[in-house]
This record gives sequence, C-alpha cells and structure tokens, in this order.
Amino acid sequence: MGFWERWRIPIMLAPTMAVIILLFIGGLTYGTLVSLGWQPIIGRTEISLQAYQNIIFSEQYASVFWQGLLLTIWVSFASTFLSAVLALATALLLRRSFFGKRLATFLYQLNLPVPHVVAAIGILFLFSQSGLISRAGAQIGIFGYPSDFPVLVRDKYGIGIILSFVWKEVPFVGVIVLAVLQSLGVDYEDLARSLGANRWQRFRYVILPLVMPGLLSGSILVFAFTFGSFEVPAILGVRFPRTLTVTAVRFFRNPDLNARTEGMAISIIISIIVFFLVLGYMWLSRRTIRQD
Repeated sequence: MGFWERWRIPIMLAPTMAVIILLFIGGLTYGTLVSLGWQPIIGRTEISLQAYQNIIFSEQYASVFWQGLLLTIWVSFASTFLSAVLALATALLLRRSFFGKRLATFLYQLNLPVPHVVAAIGILFLFSQSGLISRAGAQIGIFGYPSDFPVLVRDKYGIGIILSFVWKEVPFVGVIVLAVLQSLGVDYEDLARSLGANRWQRFRYVILPLVMPGLLSGSILVFAFTFGSFEVPAILGVRFPRTLTVTAVRFFRNPDLNARTEGMAISIIISIIVFFLVLGYMWLSRRTIRQD
C-alpha cells in the first residue's frame, strides 16, 4: 500500500479538522480561560472560579442567573414538547394517502430553510400589540384598540419565543418522524389490527414505541438548539428576565472588561449543558442502530 492510499483520508480531512480545532476547540479553550479570570489584556492572569461563584451565589448576579436559567429551561422545554407533539401528529397525517399530499408535504417543509431570525421578526410583526393581527382585529371590531390584543411578544413568560421556535422546529422533527414512519410501513399496524387492537392501542403500543427513538433524538437536538439560541430571545424577549444566552452577551458587551469573565462563565455553563444533551442524542442514536 502506497503513501497516498494510506494517508489519503487523513489528508483530505485535515482542512476540515483544522477549522474545527482552531475555531471550536480554540474558542472553547479561550472562553474557559476567560471564565476563570484570565484576561492578560487588562492585567488579570490569576486563575480562579470567582466568576462562577459570582453568578451563582452573589447578591448582584444570582437572581439574574437563576431566573434566566429558569426562563431558558421553560422556553426550551415548552418549545421542544409542543414541537414534538405537533410533529408527531402532522407526520401521522402526512403519511396517509390523500389528494394533494405532495403539495401538503412541500408546504409542510417550506419553512425549513427560513433563518430563525426571520421567523422571529415575522412573529414580532404578526403577534405584537402593534402587529398585523392586533390591527386587523381592531379594524373588524374584535378588539377596541390594538393594545387590547393579548401580550404574546416580549412577555415575561416567553410566549413569543416559544411560538417562533415551534413554528420553525415542528417541520424539523416532523421530517424525522415521517421518515421513520415511512420506513416502517403498515405491517405492524395490520398485525395489531388483526389481533383486535383499536386505533388508540395501535398508536400507544405499536406506533409510539417504534418512532420514539427518532422522536427523542430530534427533541434532544431541538432542546439543545433552543437552549443555546440567542437571536430569537434577543428579538422577542423582555429586558428581565432574560435567557442565559442574552444575559451572557449583555455581560460581554459591558464597557467594563471585567464583566466578560461572568459572561464567559455563563457561556461555559450553557456549553456544558448542551454538551450533555448532545451526548444523550449520540447515545440514543447508537441504541437505535443496535436495535435495528
């Protein structure tokens, strides 16, 4: 075996791996050092966990961090749960044969390439108290004034953020579930039907267990993305409480460079949580492969 045949794959992967190592691992290493207080540009070279202690326990930052963490978990969980439920329901409908199925499937996937920031701006224009729906409702007499429209955008419960994420992520999870359903066919359901199982029993004991690995894998990816997303909460969120990503960027943009340590500490905490979610996704994927 010649030199090229032996080293062909490593050489071809080298540019990609170099970018990953430089940008991802390098950035993560730098962020970790800054979160530990290493900022030689302002004369700070001592390493400590003071920033983590400040954001978790200090009177100044603890409430900001913990309320931001609760809001982030709530938004991520609600977005993921609603996306998973709606994705499963729509996938079950789209796998059936009906007139216009191709058009419905095309429209269902149409928003997949739409950037999240565009989706957030669309939600803002539609559901804000000065948006299209509130103004149209006021014109036809549903509301007395546009300001009477319920606060769905920039609210403290993150409803607008959740709406944006659900609109974007339902097709993503739905495509995964639909692919699983189409690969399974109808043999299992026909067998269950022949044994006397009704529609609910076929769904509960046949369909759901078969699609659950794919549904869980997609849900973990959605949760990890929404947990670390910045642009949607920045556009649709309130000033307080903020999600962790928006809080981290706020620290990082502080004119006082010392505040970057706390901002990086929050970013590292987000990275650790997302890392474990990715590990969970990989574990589910491998388990699914072994079962197949």
